[in-house]
Amino acid sequence: MIDPKKQYRTRDGREVRIYAVDGGGPFSVHGAIYKPCLEEWETRQWPATGHYGSKKTQSPCDLIEVKPRIKREVWVNVYPDGQIMHEQRKTADAFSVDNTDRRIACVKLVIDCEEGEGL
Repeated sequence: MIDPKKQYRTRDGREVRIYAVDGGGPFSVHGAIYKPCLEEWETRQWPATGHYGSKKTQSPCDLIEVKPRIKREVWVNVYPDGQIMHEQRKTADAFSVDNTDRRIACVKLVIDCEEGEGL
């Protein structure tokens, strides 16, 4: 079911505005799809499931939930027997002082993914 509190896009990546989810009848979700080539919004209606066409086939206009992105930068001290992650480079350096002769690398790791990705 489409939740008016969540953000959606079309299956092919276009921006969507949802105006109502209680429109009644078989197409109870009312909204619009942004058409970048025309720089305008086109009104659309969907069933409560968000499928634009048949449930058996995928349509470019199907509604897909946009999940929040997780963006993090961490520093990983790498040792011959494992690694330890830190939120900042200066913290990674400070914690390596006791292990200076053992640390073989300090690697910056950038995480940029959708919430729930890989689960």
